[in-house]
Amino acid sequence: MPVSAHWLAAHVRARMAAPARRCRDDRGEGVISAAIAVLIMAFLGALMWASFHTMWQKTEANTNKNVDKMTQE
Repeated sequence: MPVSAHWLAAHVRARMAAPARRCRDDRGEGVISAAIAVLIMAFLGALMWASFHTMWQKTEANTNKNVDKMTQE
């Protein structure tokens, strides 16, 4: 075996014996934060739409009731 092949075999054995090290870095943090922000905004938008829809229905019912009352007089 040439010297480089011995070195490669030793390197592979050493890497296989060593515990796997995980890199801890901040990659992906921006994407996760953006996704959370989008979910929060979607929830707030749905909540605002539901409250507006309820308010609109109540206003419409009151308006119709008052119009009916005025037309009966």
